[in-house]
Amino acid sequence: MGSTRLISACLVALLMGCAEPLPAEKTDYVGEWRAENMRLHIAKNGHVEYQRRTQNGNVSINAPLQRFEGDNFVVGIGMFNTTFVVASPPHRDGAVWRMTVDGVDLVRQDPGAIQT
Repeated sequence: MGSTRLISACLVALLMGCAEPLPAEKTDYVGEWRAENMRLHIAKNGHVEYQRRTQNGNVSINAPLQRFEGDNFVVGIGMFNTTFVVASPPHRDGAVWRMTVDGVDLVRQDPGAIQT
């Protein structure tokens, strides 16, 4: 059991090390984005954490951002990836930052406290 934990820790470290920093023109994506059944955290260093609850179950991704395709972004390792479709890129709506990803309207949480 100890070696399983070690292998898991090494895989997590490897995955985190594969992330590329976000391009300067995409830094508005950085932050903790939330909706009722969805959480999306995009770090400055390009690491992405995603959780979503649906009627069919829960989906969770913890992987590096591979690239942007216009406003959309691809997350994963090699051919094991997923594309997040961004219908509305990050923008200010009054004092609140909003973005629509995969049909879900998200609000950025406390942008002043964003960490990598």
